[in-house]
Amino acid sequence: MPLEHDHSAAAIAARLARGPRISYLRDWIYGGIDGAITTFAIVAGSVGANLSARVVLILGVANLIADGFSMAAANYSGTKAEHDDYRRLKAMEERHIDKVPDGEREEIRQIFRGKGYDGAELEQMTELITSRRAVWVETMLAEEHGVSGGLRDPLRAALATFSAFVLCGAVPLVPFLAGLEASATAAVVATGAVFFAIGSAKSIWSTQGWLRSGAETLAIGLGAAALAWAIGFFLERLLT
Repeated sequence: MPLEHDHSAAAIAARLARGPRISYLRDWIYGGIDGAITTFAIVAGSVGANLSARVVLILGVANLIADGFSMAAANYSGTKAEHDDYRRLKAMEERHIDKVPDGEREEIRQIFRGKGYDGAELEQMTELITSRRAVWVETMLAEEHGVSGGLRDPLRAALATFSAFVLCGAVPLVPFLAGLEASATAAVVATGAVFFAIGSAKSIWSTQGWLRSGAETLAIGLGAAALAWAIGFFLERLLT
């Protein structure tokens, strides 16, 4: 099996010079799945309540824009909060190093003792790390707080979520726009295909097989839609 990248000295230097690769896959998958589920749930609930195709389209498009923007805004705010928290923790560690350097050295010592270092080797490791302030701070951030400087850009994260939400969420509405007779059935098939495609695609970046990942996402999506349809079906009969 071929390796993911070259390990020659030149290739390693070029890769490290580019810095860590920031992935927005999580934002895209999150937006895509939620967009397909929520819009399909609206379609299923509307069909269960025996609403007209016109009403289904109005509710569906309104959901695409409003809910998609809401999710993007929430993702933007959440990602920005991660940046703020990183800066806060970094400033705190900088201040602690200035005020109590011996205590911070002891933290480094205990961190690496927990990793199996001991004796002279442990002291050398502690001395090496604390001799470079930037390395010292980054080590404390990673080991004590579990954060790193490889943060996603808030705007790109929001755009990834919104675009995926609208793109995948529009699929359940396509049959209604096309004026197909079997709109509900076509919506189920088309959206089911989107659920499966999203699940299969995300398996590329995981250890889970594409078939299992696709089936899992399909089951989650159809489960949400079935619940929405049942609620619409029974409410329509309860209130009429």
